Amino acid sequence: MSSEKLTQEAIDAMLNGSASIPEPTPTDTLDQTQVDIIGEIGNISMSQAATTLSDILNHRVTITTPVVSTLKFQEIIDASVTPKVVTTIEFKKGLEGSNLLMMNERDAIVIADLMMDGDGNPENKEFTELELSAVGEAMNQMMGSAATAMATMLERIVDILPPDVEVWKNQNSVTYDRISGDTMVCKIAFQMTVGDFIESEIMQIFTLDTVRNISKIVLADEGEVIQDRQLPAAKEEMTAPIEPAVSQQTQETAGKIGIQKPEFQELTHAGSLKTPRNLDLIMDVPLQFSVMLGESKKTIKDILSLGTGSVVELNKMTDEPLEIYVNGKLIAEGEVVVINESFGIRITNILSKEQRIKHLN
Repeated sequence: MSSEKLTQEAIDAMLNGSASIPEPTPTDTLDQTQVDIIGEIGNISMSQAATTLSDILNHRVTITTPVVSTLKFQEIIDASVTPKVVTTIEFKKGLEGSNLLMMNERDAIVIADLMMDGDGNPENKEFTELELSAVGEAMNQMMGSAATAMATMLERIVDILPPDVEVWKNQNSVTYDRISGDTMVCKIAFQMTVGDFIESEIMQIFTLDTVRNISKIVLADEGEVIQDRQLPAAKEEMTAPIEPAVSQQTQETAGKIGIQKPEFQELTHAGSLKTPRNLDLIMDVPLQFSVMLGESKKTIKDILSLGTGSVVELNKMTDEPLEIYVNGKLIAEGEVVVINESFGIRITNILSKEQRIKHLN
């Protein structure tokens, strides 16, 4: 039967009201191997994301074994309990397509409250721009960790664009234009627990093309070998072993061994090698930022004499700049300011390389 005839028959059936829903074709679903692969990828990557979220919130975060299913995107929207906070992650390098992370709005409010040093029990609190910004930062760090875990599993660089976070108030307000409602997608559902505050479902959604792409990489073992990013010629020149040009002939005269002075090849200046600054890989690394108000040396007798109300004089004058440290290294100077009843520091001077070197010891 030709495709033209089949199309005409389908049209006639629709006009007569006897059209039936066609069975899914192989392109509308995944085989068991692909399901197992994406389930394992989701399990490991989201476990890493849970660890990152645990560090951010300072509360234990656990995620259960995922449940993988394929269905139409519209079915997910219809079955979702709104409002939902949806994070869209577009792959920049290593993979193609997009990834959605969906959670209940109430859970997002609790996460935002914990990030802002709240007690995790916000009463009648609305999801404002402030909470949206906080959740966006949490999702950025979580999915950055998940992408790193995926890169390790796939043995290739996986880079993502900054996540886009939005709120779906109800099914009718969904304006997601990246995936049509009739598109078959892969849903990976987890049960997430955050301390005693959250216990609900969180889900990842992949397009089937993205799942097939990931499965192809895993099955084909198409890992990328990441080498030092130096110019090949310069690298060979720098790493070439320097061997002494010693003659292999031995001189045995009158029972003595002839000794020759070794000759070395001439060293040449390779010039400065500029390595590409791929800062995206370390943007999520936490650093300890601290400010030194001053210090003072006291004897044990002086320390033991301290009590409530005692005043300790520091070696810093009131008009002197304060020292700013990152991971214990002095990098800048500043002055104290007050922001919304909290202390802050305004940077007045960034130390030069020479000044930072002097303060290393």
